[in-house]
Amino acid sequence: MPPKLDPSQVVDVYVQVTEGEVGVAIGPLGLSPKKIREDIAKEIAKDWKGLRVMVKLTVQNHQAKVFVVPSAAAPVIKALKEPERDWKKTKNIKHNGNISLDDVIEIAKVMKPRSMAKDLSGIVKEILGA
Repeated sequence: MPPKLDPSQVVDVYVQVTEGEVGVAIGPLGLSPKKIREDIAKEIAKDWKGLRVMVKLTVQNHQAKVFVVPSAAAPVIKALKEPERDWKKTKNIKHNGNISLDDVIEIAKVMKPRSMAKDLSGIVKEILGA
């Protein structure tokens, strides 16, 4: 049997979720899956409704904090201002449209901590590649 987890230990769990469906296996951490699903759904409903985003769960003392960590694609799709779609019914969506350079720079500033680029111009190029 694997060793038991220390409850005071800080554990980070990354989960990729879409608004409607949250499949999180966190039983070994001693958390209620129903409560975690509700917390994730509440956090995603604020700004990322209908988009697939990465969620970071920080677990300590049987308490979880939820943080949305968007990839490069989610803010770009959000900047396109496309109408919400039901992701279960529509598959293989082609996104097209124009976004301003100011939007790309704002997305690059948000993505700076997660990027491997040295300066802002490299991050902008990463966003344009997405």
